[in-house]
Amino acid sequence: MVVGSVLVTGGTGYIGSFTALALLEADYKVVIVDNLYNSSPEVINRIELICGKKPEYIQCDVTDEKKLDEVFEKHPDIDSVIHFAALKAVGESGEIPLEYYRVNVYGTLCLLRSMQRHNVTNIVFSSSATVYGDATRFENMIPIPEECPLGPTNPYGNTKFGVETMITDHINAERANAKKAGKSGEQYNAALLRYFNPAGSHPSGVMGEDPQGVPYNLLPLLAQVAVGKREKLLVFGDDYNSKDGTAIRDYIHILDLARGHTVALTHLRTHHPGVRAWNLGTGKGSTVHDMIGAFSAAVGRQLPYEVVGRRAGDVLDLTANPTRANRELGWRAERTLEEACADLWRWTEGNPQGYRQEAPKEFVEKLRGGK
Repeated sequence: MVVGSVLVTGGTGYIGSFTALALLEADYKVVIVDNLYNSSPEVINRIELICGKKPEYIQCDVTDEKKLDEVFEKHPDIDSVIHFAALKAVGESGEIPLEYYRVNVYGTLCLLRSMQRHNVTNIVFSSSATVYGDATRFENMIPIPEECPLGPTNPYGNTKFGVETMITDHINAERANAKKAGKSGEQYNAALLRYFNPAGSHPSGVMGEDPQGVPYNLLPLLAQVAVGKREKLLVFGDDYNSKDGTAIRDYIHILDLARGHTVALTHLRTHHPGVRAWNLGTGKGSTVHDMIGAFSAAVGRQLPYEVVGRRAGDVLDLTANPTRANRELGWRAERTLEEACADLWRWTEGNPQGYRQEAPKEFVEKLRGGK
């Protein structure tokens, strides 16, 4: 029995596709919109391979309000949105900030206006730990709780902060307007999910991260080093105040992160909290050197790297305090860093062309045999 109908923007991307899979496994109907800027429609087939269900896919840019209206008109049963569609690279955002504001902020404005016209009242927003900026500027804010004052240090983080503010203002206004009209307004809700560093792939080896062009995240870059697409990893700075001088991040397995979205959505639909922020992380920080060591162990050989200067906008420590999500959502990260590295290596080794190749036969046969 279908428990609800969800529009997933950016649903063919890394986190979006895994969340679409988790939603289907939790008996939601899923409609994906994506412009395929940094993703492949092949992921739709891989989702079906794993769970036996296929999300509907519509090619659509989140800044195209008219097309979004058409999607909602075609699927009047959609009652919630999980919003991923965005540009997401910290370094690139410093080079082309206007494009980041156009896609991330204006795209969300288009989405919210279309949702409003079609009476879609729940939104789960894919935010980021970058909204906190440098949390070491405050005492006792590492690991970072949701109460930490926000203060992004780069244009990408600024766009996420701007979108959080817009969603908060919108939901609060809809609730206030409903109350003025003598209604409860409790159907208007938003989850602001601030995540830390997603990592890993599906344990089957048929779904993973497949960045088009140059990846901007540490693990996909390491994976390219491991398969010989890249000579070495560049480590941005070894003069941070950490145990080995490299920056500290909280790496969360993609399956744990995807499950966090389904749990948050169910919480909105059943508890009507209004606007609420939750950190999705493990609470354990790992340095860049820790990650090189962990992924090298999964690959079975030491991967080469070179230390270069810091990147503008990077901060020392982004480790989550996930207590609020543990307590209020009943969610916690269950998979280890070692599992994330092993799963990523299985995906990378088995799919050297990512989604531009067929799923490896032995992986598919194993999946089918397990059903």
